[in-house]
Amino acid sequence: MLAQKKAILQKIKDYDKIFLFRHFRPDGDAVGSTKGMAEIIKINFPEKKVYLQNADFSDYVAFLGEEDALLPDEEYSEALAIVIDTGTAKRVSNQKFTLCKEIIKIDHHIPTDSYGDLEWVEENRSSACEMIADFYDTFKDELKINKTAATCIYAGMVTDSGRFRYREVDGETMRLAGLMLDQGVDTDVLYANLYLKDFSLLKFEAYVQNKIKVTKNGVAYIFVSKAMKKKFNLSNEDASAAVSYLDAIRGSLIWIAFIENDDAIRVRFRSRFVTVSELAEKYRGGGHACAAGGTVYSKREMKKAIAEADELLKNYKENNKGWL
Repeated sequence: MLAQKKAILQKIKDYDKIFLFRHFRPDGDAVGSTKGMAEIIKINFPEKKVYLQNADFSDYVAFLGEEDALLPDEEYSEALAIVIDTGTAKRVSNQKFTLCKEIIKIDHHIPTDSYGDLEWVEENRSSACEMIADFYDTFKDELKINKTAATCIYAGMVTDSGRFRYREVDGETMRLAGLMLDQGVDTDVLYANLYLKDFSLLKFEAYVQNKIKVTKNGVAYIFVSKAMKKKFNLSNEDASAAVSYLDAIRGSLIWIAFIENDDAIRVRFRSRFVTVSELAEKYRGGGHACAAGGTVYSKREMKKAIAEADELLKNYKENNKGWL
């Protein structure tokens, strides 16, 4: 991947105006990677105009700082677009990225959509932020980094790896995380912002744990209705976090959260050992092997997805050992 990284650095040097984009409904990795890369570019090339151009935002990682207001269409035509942590073009938060002169794609999802003039994709990386850390590390004799960039990058590495617990985490992940920590990241402040919860959210978590259902073969699932979101005053981010409340049930190697919205039901698939990305693709989504998302449009379709997940888990348990 060295050739792609060299080409990306050269493109950054070539352009005077650079726009960074990520996927809609952003998580810590999407925000951290774009903000981290933007900061690296700014401190190394202060003469360049660098903008984060996205149409939605995240309350969860708002502490990392604000993003830029959207610019008029004519500003895009001579700019370089760097799209990070976004597997498909349709998931880019601001579709004006297509107006840019050239597009760079940096991503760690299973490749299903080639939309960049220059692409650097490593599906086995734990996060896009790990890739941005690696980008800096590759050129650290030439590039500078600061605490702000490192904090954004480390935040994304922590959140997208499940605090370094997921299968994509390896020694290189930890070495790059350590490199970010060496820049002075305040982990006390960072973890407080990421993991302290309002009391109302703790009550929601307790409520969810009383409502969890488990299929015959061990698929744990929860349906978060619009009424439930209203009762606990939940943002879509808060509601989606319900999937993380299901991850510690012994024997439940697949867990799913269904989040009801006005126009559809958002599905969050998670798993241990079992690949769920192909199942997510059947429901208008995709993602990583053990962390993916999709969409259904009725309770009937939701039940079908649960049944298919149950069959998937049954087959896995019958044909594999050591799954706890």
